Amino acid sequence: MHREEGSATRGPRHLLGQLFRFGVIQARACAFAVALLAGIGASRLLPPLPVARYDLVLAYGVLLTLVARRVGWETRRDTAVIVVCHGVGLLFELVKVRLGSWTYPEDALSKIAGVPLYGGFMYAAVASYVCRARHLMRLHYTRYRAAATTAVAAAVYLNFFTHHWLPDLRWPLAAAMAAATAGTWVGFSVGGHRYRMPLAVSFVLIGFFLWVAENAATYAGAWSYPQQLSGWQPVPLAKFGAWSLLISVTFVLVEHLAAARPEPVSDARKTG
Repeated sequence: MHREEGSATRGPRHLLGQLFRFGVIQARACAFAVALLAGIGASRLLPPLPVARYDLVLAYGVLLTLVARRVGWETRRDTAVIVVCHGVGLLFELVKVRLGSWTYPEDALSKIAGVPLYGGFMYAAVASYVCRARHLMRLHYTRYRAAATTAVAAAVYLNFFTHHWLPDLRWPLAAAMAAATAGTWVGFSVGGHRYRMPLAVSFVLIGFFLWVAENAATYAGAWSYPQQLSGWQPVPLAKFGAWSLLISVTFVLVEHLAAARPEPVSDARKTG
């Protein structure tokens, strides 16, 4: 992370304060995702009910989306972007579950081709984080090559399907993404100061925390990988790299859909 020009150098106390403020902002940006994961975890603690757990989680996810909109976590445009990402993620789930990459072992009325409809909320939560971060940290991109980044992100999305039949191009695509984002910086605000970091580094950092979240989600029973069906075990570290690539798909969707015609954010939402 680099300080932008004009930001004065401060001592360790200031640095610790800024790190704390940054953590608070991140926690606020993750509010939807944390609430969703907490609800999934809590659903495993409920006594037997006449409603299937996956159906209950779907209803909770819809309610959470409405609450997020009501309390100002997202703007109307953000909510539309999140719905689109939910659909893109649900398509991803339908294909990957059919190919046996992971499963949803419990029964539910809301399952289609083995995938409960709440599955798309995992990707909606990531989109919510990106949208919230844009507002809370006033993100700004310099030297962003939209066409090149979008083309590589689309190839990344397709490769997660085609690698079941064709050679896995994950590493070449990672190199292509590094080239497409070379020189692209993300500027952001923390406590009145501006900082910046390479866009590719932000993908890696988000990918790591998504891998951590995936461990929590599978432990909470959101879904299960084949090796977890007989008992939970940590998600392989290779998934960290997969998430670092997949976050680019969410990023370009948000940029194309939310940044095309920015929607004004009220003062209440700016502090929400």
